[in-house]
Amino acid sequence: MYGKDKGGILQHPDGTVLKQLQPPPRGPREQEFYNKVYDSDCCDSILLELREYLPKYFGVWSPPTAPNDTYLKLEDVTRKFNKPCIMDVKIGQKSYDPYASAEKIQQQVSKYPLMEEIGFLVLGMRVYHVSSDSYETQNQHYGRSLTKETVKDGISKFFHNGYCLRKDAIAASIQKIEKILEWFEGQKQLNFYASSLLFVYEGSCQATTVRLSDVTLAEKRGVPRGLLSSGDILEYNNNIHVINSTENGKIEASVSKGLSKFYALHKKAYSKRHHSQLSLKVENLEQGNVWKSSTCITQEHLNGNVIPQLEKVFCHMPAEIKESANVEVRMIDFAHVFPSNTKDEGYIYGLKNLITVLQNILDN
Repeated sequence: MYGKDKGGILQHPDGTVLKQLQPPPRGPREQEFYNKVYDSDCCDSILLELREYLPKYFGVWSPPTAPNDTYLKLEDVTRKFNKPCIMDVKIGQKSYDPYASAEKIQQQVSKYPLMEEIGFLVLGMRVYHVSSDSYETQNQHYGRSLTKETVKDGISKFFHNGYCLRKDAIAASIQKIEKILEWFEGQKQLNFYASSLLFVYEGSCQATTVRLSDVTLAEKRGVPRGLLSSGDILEYNNNIHVINSTENGKIEASVSKGLSKFYALHKKAYSKRHHSQLSLKVENLEQGNVWKSSTCITQEHLNGNVIPQLEKVFCHMPAEIKESANVEVRMIDFAHVFPSNTKDEGYIYGLKNLITVLQNILDN
């Protein structure tokens, strides 16, 4: 929904979303922006590169039953994800455009007086929590409650899955924002107001299996339900299943497609740093984009505690594996984009500050 009673984004079965055109001048201005960027005759290198950072645009669409209702037909950026975690962050020091009335300016400033200092505003988020198999949502009031002192913790909530901080998703997000920042640093033809970045990462990590040696971790930890007879399964927290012994006193975690590309670690990058503790093999099955990965950890490194050790493998990855997380960062909402002959300093300020906040979360 947007506003008090307006229908929001609709999902179409063909893998697109439909965004109803806003009333003039906002709706036509956004449509004109998309038409200009995605014009088949476009040869402007700035606009051609900009396409990389937007949802794909498929023109406009009207339902047969209501031909006067116009929708923008856009790529559904969340479609490839199993449990998409989604955050909408408004970027820039001003959420009003140069042609806004004094009343409109006052209205926008009063909504979030810190916009000029912080340079961005969290409009909402939806985070998948692995432990409870449920989503936590926050609306625009959550973002407006964040101060200079609390914005770091406010953003970090989006990257916490109930078990651990998804540092891989943070690192991948930073890299994608930096690419958008490079684009803004190199262009002087467009200024963006009240425009957002849409963040999406894969929250799912289902179907994790841990194989135990003859002296089971379940017995070491005194798990109440106990290990059942040979080959039987003991469940941990909905998504981790402990089963019977394997060779060489090792624990083998077999990770299936729910872990997505995030768990398809780069063998070289990881083994350089942890080769004495961890061996990895990654196989890309290329069928339905299914990834299969297995991880072997020597039992001496587990110290009888499965969950924290899995967190080390799956959540606290070394910096070299930034690209392994399946993350999307796209620019959205273009009802207030205007021609310019100067850099968009307000948007650039917001991007830089957002990168700084994310980097602080990563470092600490």
